[in-house]
Amino acid sequence: MSPPLDWLSRLLEITPVRGQLDLRCQYGAPWRIDQEASAVGEMAYHIVLSGTASLADPQGGGTEQLQAGDLLLMVNDEAHTLHDGSGARAKPATSRIAANVVFSENKGTGARLDMLCGRFVLTPQHARLLRRYLPPRLIVRTGLSRPVLGNPGSGAELHGLMALMQAESGADFLGGRAMLDALSTALFALTLRFSSESQQAPAGLLALAGYPRLAPALEAMFHDPGHAWTLPLLADKCNMSRATFVRLFQEKLGISASDLLTDIRMTLSANELRKTSNSTGAIAEAVGYQSEAAFQRAFKLHMGVTPARWRKQADVNEGMADLL
Repeated sequence: MSPPLDWLSRLLEITPVRGQLDLRCQYGAPWRIDQEASAVGEMAYHIVLSGTASLADPQGGGTEQLQAGDLLLMVNDEAHTLHDGSGARAKPATSRIAANVVFSENKGTGARLDMLCGRFVLTPQHARLLRRYLPPRLIVRTGLSRPVLGNPGSGAELHGLMALMQAESGADFLGGRAMLDALSTALFALTLRFSSESQQAPAGLLALAGYPRLAPALEAMFHDPGHAWTLPLLADKCNMSRATFVRLFQEKLGISASDLLTDIRMTLSANELRKTSNSTGAIAEAVGYQSEAAFQRAFKLHMGVTPARWRKQADVNEGMADLL
């Protein structure tokens, strides 16, 4: 018998994420990285191992300072710029393949930066779901340069994961490439866990997860999305009135519990249509719709196409992938 999944494990089960480390940047100031917008379904990440970096605001505002132990996750696929903050013209960078990763280096003689750059890869519909519930950019500050005291929790785990990625990217270990990608995949889950535990958890699903009073409703919707959940039932699970539940859920997440439940159900439906030959009626019933017609309408409104069209497109995409 399998153990029950917590809400984050369930979320990552229905929206699988694959991590990939692309570069290890080792620069001396002055340096600058202009990264183009990510491909559809991708989220760029950067880990500062040592040194500092300035993240330019793409909207023309101020800069955000990143220090050793900070992780930047670009949830939206927007282009972004990282630089040393000096304002001087950057020294040109060159690339070399060494060990299990590509190194990008320059001949700058100023303050040194050591940074890992990679991406998380999802299907486009899974990326859309996560982007709806995560901030456009997520900066996780683990304080790698400071000693960890007492019970460090997920911060120490992130430290350990970063240290493993640093070691694997710096030596020619057998299986190193596979290890780096596996560690990158684990990095996504651990980043979300750490952020949800923070007292300054960003708005959205992470803030909701860190609010214990609403946790029973979150767990219920992820664990049993096919149940006939109503607002009174979810509020009762949280031992609060319907009005209080609606207000707190909207305040923390920015949308209603009903909207979240619909997103979960539609994501599960899309996965089932892609992976199985189950009938549309069977899938509709499994995710909580008693009427196949109602499910068809909801799916088209949510995904932009009918379930039949979605399944056909998935079959074509998988067939093309097999040919590559």
